[in-house]
Amino acid sequence: MSGLAATPEGVQGGDVEAQQRFAGLRQPWQSSHALLVIPVVLILVITVVDIRSPPDVHLGPALVIAPAITASFAGPRLTGFIGVLALAAQAIIGVFHGGLATTNHIVQLITLAVLSVLVVFLSAVRERRSRQLAQVRSVAEAAQHVLLWPLPDRIGPLQVACLYLAAEDEAQIGGDLYAATRTAHGTRVMIGDVRGKGLPAIGEAALLLGAFREAAHQHTTLPALATGLEQSVARYMADFEPEEEAGERFATTLLLEIPDEDPITRLTSCGHPPPLLLRPGEAATVPVHPAPPLGVGRTGPEDYTLDVFSFEPGDTLLLYTDGVIEARDPAGGFYPFTERTAQWTDASPETLLHHIRRDLLAHVGGSLDDDAALIAIRRTTAPHPSHRHGRITHGRGFRHGSATRQ
Repeated sequence: MSGLAATPEGVQGGDVEAQQRFAGLRQPWQSSHALLVIPVVLILVITVVDIRSPPDVHLGPALVIAPAITASFAGPRLTGFIGVLALAAQAIIGVFHGGLATTNHIVQLITLAVLSVLVVFLSAVRERRSRQLAQVRSVAEAAQHVLLWPLPDRIGPLQVACLYLAAEDEAQIGGDLYAATRTAHGTRVMIGDVRGKGLPAIGEAALLLGAFREAAHQHTTLPALATGLEQSVARYMADFEPEEEAGERFATTLLLEIPDEDPITRLTSCGHPPPLLLRPGEAATVPVHPAPPLGVGRTGPEDYTLDVFSFEPGDTLLLYTDGVIEARDPAGGFYPFTERTAQWTDASPETLLHHIRRDLLAHVGGSLDDDAALIAIRRTTAPHPSHRHGRITHGRGFRHGSATRQ
């Protein structure tokens, strides 16, 4: 259990985290109390003006505006407090305009009290729903950290950044997934898309992520790895797939292997969109030979193709799911992914994804119809000259080769 032992750094990190949480809780409280000046001043102004107005002018009913305004930024307690102040102000106005026993002032007091209680009730309902939404979001955030482990900024000679955009507001994870792991000679990366979106797709995404993290260290080639993942998905479908959805559940997957000592990338696609290769001033789609998605019955390594293409120092690979390229603007136009990305080929992976996120959300008007995930990978160091690959051939602007049996 040494992994759970507290260290000075861990204690210090916990203190910092606690302070940040406290600050986050304290800031809304301070903001609410600062905004209380508005309804309080409003009550004072209405009271003074009404007292100084002729007897036939009645501004007291406008006092209900004060608790109504308070409910927009504060909870039921502060709203109730302002409601009580408004009632007190109405009583003072009544004293200066004929006394509280008049029918007009009694009706105004009762009306103001009823409306204030109603506003307080609505504020309590809103606060309760806000807490429920915050709880749902915290659960979704926890699920995201458990399933989609954040990728490190550096993996061997690679600089990495990742981005996940969920289509559902309540969820921070859905059917899109990604993972990376170090092997003896390089890095293996997976990005995938389970059919469906949002919370219903999390179970299948979790299965595929767990299977990859284990199988990536057991298979020497990507076709063999794809076969292992297919078998895991098939077992899952046999146990959990509803009869009415038989044959309709699948996952597109892209598997990459990036050696530390070779300026190449090996790739096996299971029905997934091909990556973009970014070089200074140039963005182009990598030519691949995709197999069908996982879950459709492929059984052996011979069913999958291994594509090999050059990946030199300074190059950036951009992996993505179809939620990016199928995103539409209000007029129905698809997001021009390659053309837009070509503007930022010199950017770091983190900056590149920042630009894409902002541009993509602007294109769709702020909300996606499908989950979207992206990974940007840049090779930062040159491989050793003695390990350069000799089987790569030139083709379509890429040093590219492929094999069906590896």
